[in-house]
Amino acid sequence: MATLKRYLIERDIPGVGGMSIVELCGAARASNQAIEKLENVHWLHSYVAAEKTFCVYLAPSEEAIMKHAELSGIHVTRLTEIPQIIDPLTANN
Repeated sequence: MATLKRYLIERDIPGVGGMSIVELCGAARASNQAIEKLENVHWLHSYVAAEKTFCVYLAPSEEAIMKHAELSGIHVTRLTEIPQIIDPLTANN
């Protein structure tokens, strides 16, 4: 099994922050349907801002993320691997 890496996917989607829950549901459904066709791609969550989304995924490679974008029809503006996370508990180390 491939080692999974964490990715932050930035997507420019004009007006996404004003979309209804029904519209957002459609985007989530498209993502889920694409994931069903791929191996080892996992959507963790997304942050929705006025004109962008910031999505956190686990996948074996950038290529897998780009294949997901192709299958879902949801464009990737910027893709960044996240090799490490810090949070308030990091201060306890």
